[in-house]
Amino acid sequence: MMSLEQRVRNAWYGRISGCQLGKPIERLSMRHGYDALQAYLTQAGELPLRDYVGYVDSEHSSDIQKECCREFLVRSEPDDDINYSFLALLLLEMHGVDMTTTDVARAWMKLLPVASTYTAERAAYKILLEKGDEWFPETGRAGFDLTDCSDNPYNDWIGAQIRADVYGWVCPGDVSLAAKLAETDARLSHRGDGVYGAVFVAALGAALATQSPDAALQAGLGTIPADSEAARAVQLGFDLAGNPEGGAVIRQHYDGMSPVHTLNNLAIVVWALYSHLDDFTAAIGDAVAAGLDTDCNGATVGALWGLQGDEIPAFWLEPWQGRVGLSLAGYDEIDVEALIARTVSLAEKLQRA
Repeated sequence: MMSLEQRVRNAWYGRISGCQLGKPIERLSMRHGYDALQAYLTQAGELPLRDYVGYVDSEHSSDIQKECCREFLVRSEPDDDINYSFLALLLLEMHGVDMTTTDVARAWMKLLPVASTYTAERAAYKILLEKGDEWFPETGRAGFDLTDCSDNPYNDWIGAQIRADVYGWVCPGDVSLAAKLAETDARLSHRGDGVYGAVFVAALGAALATQSPDAALQAGLGTIPADSEAARAVQLGFDLAGNPEGGAVIRQHYDGMSPVHTLNNLAIVVWALYSHLDDFTAAIGDAVAAGLDTDCNGATVGALWGLQGDEIPAFWLEPWQGRVGLSLAGYDEIDVEALIARTVSLAEKLQRA
């Protein structure tokens, strides 16, 4: 069994690499859809997707994030998926397992620029700004319920799900605690399946530390309502594992749904991960090539794979050179070794508590 340090190292390596794989084509996928994504990857000679995406001039070149393409990648460029992972680490360092949703809200206001938020997070942020005098001061004024922030039209989209990973990494084997922490964070901006997707991802990560992948999936499902659409999305992805057409089946099943919804992306994550439990490259490659929210799915699959798999191939790590870009107040770049050391230290502290 892998050591805690090995699992955490793999999780950070996997999350960052998967994120950077999906990042250059994120806007293309979401703005122009799966056919445009496939056309670009075909033109670039990238299918099946098994390396960082190369850059080519194309009809949609303006939607390609060139600095993240293979020829130009020198660091992990700032991305909300990695911002939220680091923010979760900071929250747990400051507050431990007693972290509250109010702590999450205050951290957003102090550290998270509004321009680095999207959909549900930006909607919740707007409410926090409007109601700041009622909740933010340390003295506080009664009367404002933070759950008001989750009353927004995006509260079942993917935002909470991409904030959840670290809560599982630092609770190896403690599925209930991982689920509790993820829910505490998620409910600031999300409800229903938006929360359940986050809870499942964190719980699955915690379970993978001590259980087989199949048992871990069942443990993760045990933390969310069995009759929820999120549970059905997980089951759909798992049932399609090993089917090379799984991505197409999932896109058709959720036809018309936003490409940044929790459900369709959660199904893609489970399908890609469980199709390639022994092949990191194929897992993140197929997750990203399936479309929808490419950087989020690459990041989540990469981290979950890292918690249960062997070493991640060096060619995924070398281009970004351990440099992790951030867009948080006071943090613009951090070395991945520092992230690993701090996460391991936190996990050991929580285990002793």
